[in-house]
This record gives sequence, structure tokens and C-alpha cells, in this order.
Amino acid sequence: MSVPLRHLHLPPQTDPPRPPKETLPTMYDLPSENPEEPGLPDEFHLLQPQLLRETFVPPSVAPEQVFVAADMNLYYQVTQPYWYKRPDWFAVLGLSRLYENQDMRLSYVVWQELSPPYIVVELLSPGTEKEDLGQQQVRELNAPPSKWEVYEQRLRVPYYFVFSRYTGELQAFCLERGRYVRQSLPDERLWLEDVGLGVWEGEYEQVRTRWIRWFDAAGQWLPCAREQVQAAQARALAAQVEVQAAQAEALAAQARAVAAEDRVLRMAAQLRALGIDVDAV
Repeated sequence: MSVPLRHLHLPPQTDPPRPPKETLPTMYDLPSENPEEPGLPDEFHLLQPQLLRETFVPPSVAPEQVFVAADMNLYYQVTQPYWYKRPDWFAVLGLSRLYENQDMRLSYVVWQELSPPYIVVELLSPGTEKEDLGQQQVRELNAPPSKWEVYEQRLRVPYYFVFSRYTGELQAFCLERGRYVRQSLPDERLWLEDVGLGVWEGEYEQVRTRWIRWFDAAGQWLPCAREQVQAAQARALAAQVEVQAAQAEALAAQARAVAAEDRVLRMAAQLRALGIDVDAV
């Protein structure tokens, strides 16, 4: 159910019409939460998007030009400005992380940003499965389109992933000739253009289960925040061990030099005892 914009007043058009950015609502005008949906997402819906955010590092795009969001209202249709979808996770490439380079976003408004998502990930729930997979046969007249229709036909999102925590199955869809085509995932992975997404079984935030996360061109899982800290600590420890080894080698070399000097002094003393003037040699 859509949320009416009680405080939204669109100004009348002029002749010629002013550009949309001057006349249409921005993220500051559109609500960022639906008051008719009480409660917060369950823990999996908090942790899985967090893992995706931490491991999404496309190498050809500067970090400040990557915007990712989870459970954020995505407004997609200029003629119905209060229609929105709320992807569990999505990413936009080539867009400043901050709105107009200075503010964090409250909502994502496509007609203001002019950049649709590059990737959308939905986490299946029993109540949303049909909508997420485009299996709704009929919708009411004047009702908003399904997520599938919005992502495929309205926004033309190139990559759409659906993951079920209940079955551990990842489904991947690529936009081909204007329609989503399901991709084969023999190893439960799909390579995009810069990064890949796959199923990983391991422990994250003290929970061991099947997660989805990003991997690099070498097939290595991109590290999450905890793994990055652990890797930095391991590098620091290795550097410390290397310094200690160098210090030990320096001390050993110094000891060898002192020992050699002692041998020379003892030999010189023995020669003098035999009446040999070592200083004259």
C-alpha cells in the first residue's frame, strides 16, 4: 500500500515547463519509512546486507563513486511520485556516495539522481516471494507494479539477485533484450564485470550459515570488515616479527664481530708472549 504525501504540494507547471529537479519532490520531501510497516527487519535482513556492503569493492570505480543502500525507499516513477520499492540491498555505480556531495540520503529518488541501480538483491521472505520472483499473475487496477516489473521494465536494472536463507539458494537474473534471464550457477557463483556474487558458507558476526558475498577476479572472497582488521593485525604482526628478526640478526652480527675481535686480541697476546712484535708485522 502506498503512503499518501500529506505535505507534498507540486507546483503548477510553467510554459515552457521547468526541469524536473525544480518542480518534483526530492528525497527531503518523500518519506523514508512506511509507518504502516511496524517493526524492524529480522536479524538476517540486517546482517546479510551489511556483509554485502562490506565486501562490495568494484576495482574500476572509486569508492566515493559507489552508493549502496539497504532497506531504503526507492522512488522510481515520476508520474506516481509516492510509489516506491524497498530493496533489501542495491548498488549504484558512478554516483557520489553523498547526495549532491554533501549529505547522506534519506531516500533514493531516481528522477533526481538520474542513475538507476546497477545491482539489486532481494532476500526472500514467505510473504514476498511471488513479488520478488515475478510470479504475481494479476494486480489490481491502478495498483503499483511488482518489484520484478519495476526492476526489469521500469528501471532496467542489469543484475538482479534473489537469495533464500531458508533453502540457501541463490538465483541470478541478467537483463537481456529487456527481459530478465535466469543464469546458470553450477558453482553457486556469478561473475559480473568487476566483481562476482556467490554463496559462501562460514561464520559472520558469530553466526555460521550460508551467506552471499562478493568475490574478486581471482575467485577470492573479498574481506568483510572483521577480516580486514584481522588481515591488518596479521600484517602488523608479520612486520613486527620481521623487525625483531632483523634486530636479532644485527645483534648476532655484532656478537660475531666482538668475538672475532677477541680472537685477534688473544692471538696478538700469544705472539707477543713468544717475543714476536706484532705491531711491526
